[in-house]
Amino acid sequence: MANSVVIVGRVGQDPEMKYYDSGKIRTTFSVAVNRWDSRTKEQVTDWFNIEVWDKQAEIAGEWVKKGSLVGIEGRVASSKWQTPEGEMAERFLIRCTNLRLMNSKKDEAQGIA
Repeated sequence: MANSVVIVGRVGQDPEMKYYDSGKIRTTFSVAVNRWDSRTKEQVTDWFNIEVWDKQAEIAGEWVKKGSLVGIEGRVASSKWQTPEGEMAERFLIRCTNLRLMNSKKDEAQGIA
């Protein structure tokens, strides 16, 4: 069995960085990936929540901006928590193991890092 994901898309919002007392760093952001739906004959956008840790989290926090084109390699992970109402909630995300900045010179000229 394998749990491996590769996506290329545009960042939906500026990343959020969180520093932990242990020295770890986590950066989160979302990525939009367009695909063609042959059934509806339209382009569809899928959104993925991304979580990056440690050194790559620092790089993401400094260089990734809303609109940036990024390549993400990682694995699907789930995050579980208890809501204020006492119910269990869960969401799925991609835990990034390799972040690639893929902007063009045109993107950089327009202020998209």
